[in-house]
Order: sequence, then structure tokens, then C-alpha cells
Amino acid sequence: MKVNFILKVRLESIVSFIDEEGNILVPKFVRPIIKYTPTILGEKKGSKRQYRLGNLHIREYSDHYKVHEDKIDPRTDPLGHILIDVPNHAEVVIMLGRIAKSVLSKSCDIKDIW
Repeated sequence: MKVNFILKVRLESIVSFIDEEGNILVPKFVRPIIKYTPTILGEKKGSKRQYRLGNLHIREYSDHYKVHEDKIDPRTDPLGHILIDVPNHAEVVIMLGRIAKSVLSKSCDIKDIW
């Protein structure tokens, strides 16, 4: 498919292909089909489906994909992924660990958790 140079320049000046979170935006007319197996790992953030290919995390929306690279693949190291790539969830994981430790040691006093 040939693209008119002037049209291409106008499109690039109007459309940003990086969102506020640093994801690369890929319009579906550029890549209409993703043939990877969908995954449930990751926050959906309004997407229809998600895919993973190594450290690549792809979210599918109605007319585009959002793509970013995780530092750690959650399929091989879920805890490392949460601590490094999703630090806002790390506090929850740490608190759950403290609660589990307290429950397992049968000293379920709230002051032990904090």
C-alpha cells in the first residue's frame, strides 16, 4: 500500500503514537490481527483482550493496540514482575505476606502485621 507523503506527514503531526504511560499505540489498520494466545495476566485497563510475547505486553482495544515491554515476564517470575513492573501493587503483596505469616504462626494480632 502506497501512502501519500503529505498525508503521512499530516497524520504524524496530528496523531501521537505514544500514550501518557509510555505505551506504543498501534492502529488496527497497521496490524489488524494478533495471532498470540490471549492471557489473563495484567491489568486490563479497559482492553478487550491482552497478549504476552516474552516481555512484550499487548492490550487490544476496539481500534488499536497498546504495547509496552515489561522488565520481568510475570509468567516466569510473578513476584519479581509485581515488585519491578507494578510497584503500586508491591505494597499489597507485602501486606498479604505479613498477614499470611501472622496467620501461619497463629499470632494473628493486628499489631504484628504492621
